[in-house]
Amino acid sequence: MHPFTTLFLAALAVSSTIRIYLAYRHIAYVRSHRERVPEIFSTEVGLQSHQKAADYTCAKTRFGIFGTLIDAAVLLLFTLGGGLTLADRVVSGWLDPGIWHGVALVALVALTAALIDLPLSYYRTFAIEARFGFNKMTPKLFLLDLIKSLAVGAAFGLPLIALILWLMDRAGDYWWLYAWGVWVAFNVLVLAIYPTVIAPLFNRFTPVEDQALKTRIEALLERCGFQARGFFVMDGSRRSTHGNAYFTGFGRSKRIVFFDTLLARLTHPEIEAVLAHELGHFKHKHVLKRMIWLFALSVGVFWLLGELMRSDWFYSALGVAQPSTAMALLLFFIVAPTFSFLLEPLARFYSRQHEYEADRYAAHNSSATELKKALIKLYKDNAATLTPDPWHSAFYDSHPPAVARLAGLEAST
Repeated sequence: MHPFTTLFLAALAVSSTIRIYLAYRHIAYVRSHRERVPEIFSTEVGLQSHQKAADYTCAKTRFGIFGTLIDAAVLLLFTLGGGLTLADRVVSGWLDPGIWHGVALVALVALTAALIDLPLSYYRTFAIEARFGFNKMTPKLFLLDLIKSLAVGAAFGLPLIALILWLMDRAGDYWWLYAWGVWVAFNVLVLAIYPTVIAPLFNRFTPVEDQALKTRIEALLERCGFQARGFFVMDGSRRSTHGNAYFTGFGRSKRIVFFDTLLARLTHPEIEAVLAHELGHFKHKHVLKRMIWLFALSVGVFWLLGELMRSDWFYSALGVAQPSTAMALLLFFIVAPTFSFLLEPLARFYSRQHEYEADRYAAHNSSATELKKALIKLYKDNAATLTPDPWHSAFYDSHPPAVARLAGLEAST
């Protein structure tokens, strides 16, 4: 067995074992705190709501264990099981070697992975989410979303893959630098057109009609020196009862979007406080900082791919007999997450610090009390557990645990 094969199997075993261990820890921790609401929430969240959140969390986490095992099995089938080699043979029966052969190979593997995930996604939506009263999706809408997602992925992804494969073949030793530039430009383009081109394919966006709310929002934006192209309500209730609010786009395409479910649950002062939190992300340039970090790290990723694709052992150690640029691209990006898993807590820690900063900004420019009230309603309505396992949270949660977050807001008042 090649040493890299051994290393790959060891990394997959370690990452999968840690994921499963963390899941069992999380379930045990949540269940052990199921019978008592944390004191900071005791006057606002009833025991029945707390127990529903615990049961919902445990159901999702148990299903996640199954998903981890499926993911590991699929990865082994694609690599050492010969799945990628089989896909390459299938595509070879359609197309001669070249750029479009590579594009077809990537598309076939991506479509296969999507089809494998389809039953899991269906179960999450129509079993788990429905059992706890969150799902509003119909099978027809589920299928329509799937078709649209595949179409959008093909429309944007296939030309990108074709261009990167062309650079890998024709741009010489520094192809990876040119490909990185293309990838950066692609991400900026998608971010710019998402609010007006992509998002409306899946949801309906209508201007906020509540004049009192608009006046309050405009006053907040003026205090914060922020400009947006408009305030919109998204029909999130077509798919789920979960609520949220977000900013999207940049420059002239910036939009403020509220889920209709959020507007139905929160008071105007609470909505303002939630919006102030989102403004905090922009004022502290969190999105820009994350993009810079992502783009900086991705330079190294493309360089590493350039080094590995020239090594025959990289292919043979992962079960591929016929090296090609497309195969190198596929192998690298399906295997890389196995090796980078242990770095995830660093990204989550960075994200949680941004959330604390945005909360402090909201407390300063709006109301910490109203933000606390809004968060408590959202935790309750979304059945978010108030007692996550600390280790599980460190690996997976982009937001601080509920108790720590409200304690931070208490300290800011």
